[in-house]
Amino acid sequence: MVSETSDAQGGEQTALALKILVAGGFGVGKTTLVGAVSEIRPLRTEELLSEAGQLVDDTDGVDQKVTTTVAMDFGRITIRSGLSLYLFGTPGQDRFWFLWDELSQGALGAVVLADTRRLEDCFPAVDYFEHRHIPFVVAVNCFTGARTYGAQDVSRALDLDRGTPVVLCDARDRDSGKEVLIRLVEYAGRMHTARLLDSVG
Repeated sequence: MVSETSDAQGGEQTALALKILVAGGFGVGKTTLVGAVSEIRPLRTEELLSEAGQLVDDTDGVDQKVTTTVAMDFGRITIRSGLSLYLFGTPGQDRFWFLWDELSQGALGAVVLADTRRLEDCFPAVDYFEHRHIPFVVAVNCFTGARTYGAQDVSRALDLDRGTPVVLCDARDRDSGKEVLIRLVEYAGRMHTARLLDSVG
């Protein structure tokens, strides 16, 4: 999405707004990340976990979680003058994946949040973006008490394509989340440029 605003000299200054998805497994910190970095009050579509949901929502390892996103989270952050990111947090459970195709339309790239205690939960998100050729970074949310693994270890465990960035982060911390987003924008920019050059080569 591109919009133009006039500057003081009467010229045109282009302001760029990019769409970013924040994905990952159930309870990995997607809503927390969007809320931490957003400069506006984030839109959330959370509902209380119910007894009926216990049959389909695996809360093992996230026992303290009492709500879940049922549609999406939305936030906005300005990275620098003229560049803003619109953040769309996806729901983590399988039964809400029908929303992913709609949310991914027009996205520059995605952040796949991972929890090393439940690393397998982010496999579906990794597969989704790899098969659709949407650039993504894996951001390992470093939960208190969880064993720390290096980026290379996580990359091997997820069998990521060569060059896919893996970064460690704290989803609660604005600066940490912003660094993840900057890394994604840089990586996605390189990927899109390479594809453009390939298409005209």
